[in-house]
Amino acid sequence: MAEKATNIETSTRLNRNLSLLHAGSTVSIEIITPAGQRGKFRTFFIGYLPKKYVLIQFPENNKLGKFSQHITQGMGVTVRGLIEGHEGAVLAFVSTIKQTILMPSRIIVLDFPRTVGIQNLRSSIRIETHIHAKVKIDQNYWQATITNLSISGCQLNIENGEKLLLSEKKIIEIIIEDKQGGNNIKLNGSVCNLKQQADGLSFGIKFSTQSDKQISQLLLNTITSQY
Repeated sequence: MAEKATNIETSTRLNRNLSLLHAGSTVSIEIITPAGQRGKFRTFFIGYLPKKYVLIQFPENNKLGKFSQHITQGMGVTVRGLIEGHEGAVLAFVSTIKQTILMPSRIIVLDFPRTVGIQNLRSSIRIETHIHAKVKIDQNYWQATITNLSISGCQLNIENGEKLLLSEKKIIEIIIEDKQGGNNIKLNGSVCNLKQQADGLSFGIKFSTQSDKQISQLLLNTITSQY
């Protein structure tokens, strides 16, 4: 009887967590081919039937490329999605493809997951990124790459920045273009941990508190492959 109660509790928790992901929400799916190639694609969450299956939209073919041949029965898939109303939170689960269907549209049917996790980005570790950005230093703009990111700061690389003079705690602005045609993300922060390199300059940024909302959005966008 005790084991049965535990199973019911687990099932209830799974349903409660999955219900936080609304129909039509943007999600990312990540697959790893038998050869070890990793692919990550944006698509949409459709819904689920408790203990049976989860439905997600088949990603666009022109985005899948050679990975389309691997979206087949038995392939492992990691799904991540944003939780509406929970700023800075991401829902994630691992499953396998049950089947794919063509009608009424192209849909991937996943086995119902055994666990569903919710990650609060404000307490998460720094994540590796490769985000192209512009950095405004005084009145000049420099092309840069954000190589890792957390809620409190990031690491920036500026190529051909050997002659750039920076000092610790200098305030700069980071501009990241929205690939979907929306508003650009602008972040403010202070310079720390300067490292001169042979082909440029690498340094850390400690974000200002006024950028909290934009940083949360950037983290969420990064996890669902917008950048």
